[in-house]
Amino acid sequence: MAASVLIVGAGDAGLKMAAGLVQSGRLRHLTLADPAHGRGPAAAGLLASLGHCPVDFVALDGTRQGDVEALLRRVGPDLLVQSASLVGPWATIGRQDPVAQALSAAGLGIQLPAQLPVLTSVMQAVRAIDYAGPVANLSLPDITHAVLQARGLAPTIGLGNVSMQLLRVRAALRAQAAEIGAAEIGAAETEPPLIRLVGHHKQVYGVMMAELPKDPEARVRVYLGEEGRRADELAYQGYPLAPSIDYNVVTAAAALPVLLALLPDAAPLRYSAPAPLGLPGGYPVEIAAGAVRLDLPPGADLDEIVAYHRRMGRGDGVEEIAEDGTVFFTEAAKAAVADLDPGLGEPLSPDDALARFERLASHLNC
Repeated sequence: MAASVLIVGAGDAGLKMAAGLVQSGRLRHLTLADPAHGRGPAAAGLLASLGHCPVDFVALDGTRQGDVEALLRRVGPDLLVQSASLVGPWATIGRQDPVAQALSAAGLGIQLPAQLPVLTSVMQAVRAIDYAGPVANLSLPDITHAVLQARGLAPTIGLGNVSMQLLRVRAALRAQAAEIGAAEIGAAETEPPLIRLVGHHKQVYGVMMAELPKDPEARVRVYLGEEGRRADELAYQGYPLAPSIDYNVVTAAAALPVLLALLPDAAPLRYSAPAPLGLPGGYPVEIAAGAVRLDLPPGADLDEIVAYHRRMGRGDGVEEIAEDGTVFFTEAAKAAVADLDPGLGEPLSPDDALARFERLASHLNC
């Protein structure tokens, strides 16, 4: 059954995901929604030229809940993809000025005010109109879903992060198989075993740069086969890729299986994805009939994994997320922005995210 998809956020990653969806042949219609009046129609035209389904563009301020509600009612998508942020996560990459250095040292948690406002507005709209379809979110899901879960607003599942790490493991296994095949069994292609990962956003950079942490407790957890044989080192093999917006190529490729599995009449998918069920960090999951359940390997303890992700989250500058969704930052994060603006390190309520963003934006000059 061909599906209708609405993507909120037509930035670089959003457009790459959209291209994959259009080319899948599974869609009857795609709607892009973004404030980018100038390039939005051209982006829709570019995607429509791929020739598999009509693509529309709608100008939308995603922070305006009423506008999101109206769009959801009008489009009635089978799947809602949230890919919008007020400033992208690559805003400080490659910059050497004091502002960028301070924000980078603090961890991405300090930039939650750029990630939360649109996502919160979208999820409030979803609840207000009782939208029943799945919602997949790209905006820092390892942290934002736990924040919104405190208010009953967590999306169905996250995108990127641990799914990107899974692709790196899969590539490493295929490289191993190719070497064995060339030496022993010729050119016969073998399928990789079941791969299940437990990994956090903070670990993406080490995985993509092929830098194996010395501390085993800081590594992505890789489980192979139904029995869950550990092979963490596989996440840190492959060509080392320095952080850049080019990561979005992998982000989109890693997100596409999740998005396709959430469409009506999709086959079940066993995969690893961020923040299912409002949990922090990424987990092995099974997606079937638009619903998501955990698919932990034998012997894995959910409480221990959640504690592991909370430790990893401190590397992003997040000390704790309170029961009401208020985010408390680590002492290291607060110290990193103390000279720039100590107010950026104050506890952050989702209700105050948009106002805090104005403060953040004044320093980023955006």
